[in-house]
Amino acid sequence: MCKVTDLRQSVLARNDRGAQELREELSARGTVMVNLLSSPGSGKTALLESELGLARLRGVPVAALTADLATENDATRLARSGAPVRQVLTDGLCHLESAMVRSHVDTWLPEGTHLLFVENVGNLVCPASYDLGESLRVVLASVTEGEDKPLKYPTAFGLAHLVLVTKYDIAGAVGFDEPAFLAAVAQVNPGVEVVRTSARDGDGAGVLLERALAVHAGAAVHRPVMARTAVQHGHTHGHDHGRAHEHLHEHPHEHPHEDAAGHTRSVDHTH
Repeated sequence: MCKVTDLRQSVLARNDRGAQELREELSARGTVMVNLLSSPGSGKTALLESELGLARLRGVPVAALTADLATENDATRLARSGAPVRQVLTDGLCHLESAMVRSHVDTWLPEGTHLLFVENVGNLVCPASYDLGESLRVVLASVTEGEDKPLKYPTAFGLAHLVLVTKYDIAGAVGFDEPAFLAAVAQVNPGVEVVRTSARDGDGAGVLLERALAVHAGAAVHRPVMARTAVQHGHTHGHDHGRAHEHLHEHPHEHPHEDAAGHTRSVDHTH
């Protein structure tokens, strides 16, 4: 008789064990990790550059990891804030995993860092299923992407603690239907906070930083219905802030690598 092993579930389970261990270690260090997810071109680098700059002005110890398949462009931009920044090159992998983040926390993250912002690979599919050890998960959607994105990517939006609408300064020009978008978000994640932002005119500036600092101070995060449903069905992994991930894939994919950390390269952009 042949025994079939679900490699995907095995990889996810291993990732979640590592994520929970990392979350506990970061908590002991007094560091909150913020995981930023979005489609490519949503404006998350511009938003993060602004938030890092505000944090530095306020004297908040922050750092950032930014992930891409190639180029160091985002790290170069983020480093202009003066915060310690490291670029993670995934060499084709469409998402980060907890082991990748751990390698940088162990060898690079400055002591005393209060907030570690992680800019995930631009993708609303694969990254949604991978817990990195974050305490705050933020999903961004630009006004140019369409109002139905939360319904098309329910895992990404359904497990978010905070949703940011970016490029709001051009919402009128592109005909963004805000009520339709809010209704779509509410359908997959009732009660989650949705904030308008614009890196160009400063709308919503500092909101991400304030929410992250609140978590650092001990505030509870929003608990998505999807996470609570997963708890009831026993398909979860406990998190410090009462959150759980349900591993729902919009499409199946394999993970042939044995050591995720071994398949990344990094470049420091620290000032």
